[in-house]
Amino acid sequence: MNTADLGLPVDVPSTALFTDQYELTMLQAALKAGTAERRSVFEVFTRRLPNGRRYGVVAGTGRVLDAVENFRFDAGVLGFLRERGIVDEPTLEWLASYRFSGDIWGYPEGEVYFPGSPIMRVEGSFAECVLLETVILSILNHDSAIAAAASRMSSAAGGRPLIEMGARRTHELSAVAASRAAYVGGFASTSDLAAGFRYNIPTVGTSAHAFTLLHDNERDAFQAQVNSLGRNTTLLVDTYDVATAVRTAVEVAGPELGAVRIDSGDLLLVAHRVRQQLDELGARDTKIIVTSDLDEYAIASLAAAPVDAYGVGTQLVTGSGHPTCSMVYKLVARAESADPKAPLVPVAKKSSGGKTSIGGRKWAARRLDEDGIAEAEVVGTGAVPAELADRQLLVELVKGGDVVAREPLDVVRDRHTAARDGLPLSATQLSRGEPVLPTEYVHGRSGSQ
Repeated sequence: MNTADLGLPVDVPSTALFTDQYELTMLQAALKAGTAERRSVFEVFTRRLPNGRRYGVVAGTGRVLDAVENFRFDAGVLGFLRERGIVDEPTLEWLASYRFSGDIWGYPEGEVYFPGSPIMRVEGSFAECVLLETVILSILNHDSAIAAAASRMSSAAGGRPLIEMGARRTHELSAVAASRAAYVGGFASTSDLAAGFRYNIPTVGTSAHAFTLLHDNERDAFQAQVNSLGRNTTLLVDTYDVATAVRTAVEVAGPELGAVRIDSGDLLLVAHRVRQQLDELGARDTKIIVTSDLDEYAIASLAAAPVDAYGVGTQLVTGSGHPTCSMVYKLVARAESADPKAPLVPVAKKSSGGKTSIGGRKWAARRLDEDGIAEAEVVGTGAVPAELADRQLLVELVKGGDVVAREPLDVVRDRHTAARDGLPLSATQLSRGEPVLPTEYVHGRSGSQ
């Protein structure tokens, strides 16, 4: 059984109101003007990566597909719009039968992206596409930010497993999405049971300081936990004195103790001391897990420490300083009439201040060097050059309104690892720098695509 099909009690029956009001007022005006049915192409992209980041990570695509399928104006939603006078009756009648019937192409989830990459392309009538702007951006901006932070952390961890532990540091629904995005970016498990239920992500968790403080002494707390969860459990050893706790933990659980967790102090120094003490007590296979407000820089600083796993919360679910990706959803081409055969005309905003856009329905490909390492992100309109034909990045996600590209989350996670490994080595440097790949534009005739 696919647990993603079960949903959650906190799920809403419709995603139609996950939008800004002006999407509906534009729809109303376009319906009156007779332009609402013009064939249109919208693209999601970002003009720049967060300051100092070298690549972005596409995440949330699977959630976008769910949101598009669930974008329905039921009686309750329509009643709300009518009561508030947000749109007129003809528009309400149109919304009542809304079903997205167009096509969506995009970078496959887990892929990396760069400034100007057409991360997602939405095609259909203006009316049906414009309504999806806010919900698509809210998902992609949030999830991609978390996945990018997770990717940097997993790279810094050098193969050591990472546990997502940020549910208490963000909105309860954002926490579930953040767990999913963290898994895409390379995390191995989550403490959030809702994420485990919804997305089948492995879950972990043992005890907090409160459990130790509940008991008359640390030995009683450890004994209670071992009696309940077995010797392979993880005991939290920094409630009082770490050295005393480690000794007590091994006395209670024996050398079969699964792990100890350190949540405070100079983690580098304490981890070395705890490892030495565990070895001296015969618990050579007992692992050390560290937590305590870690980010990618703290994780990298512990590379030489005898640490076996990291638990990350606040910095992960807030994008490690960059909680959004500044993605935008722009109309790049539209037909001159509602005739389905009318050719597409490139359109673009002309603006100063770095907000210009490039018109035309775009393709994207990644050019490799002679060693098979990516050397450029190539974005263009019109015909795809023959030498890039087998390197195209966009895949079909929705065809005629039907989702055609759902895939298991483990496939997405593996894709990200492969995509990151295909970048130049400097991509994983934590020092500030420019995007690791340049974006090259190839301009051609857009034709009547």
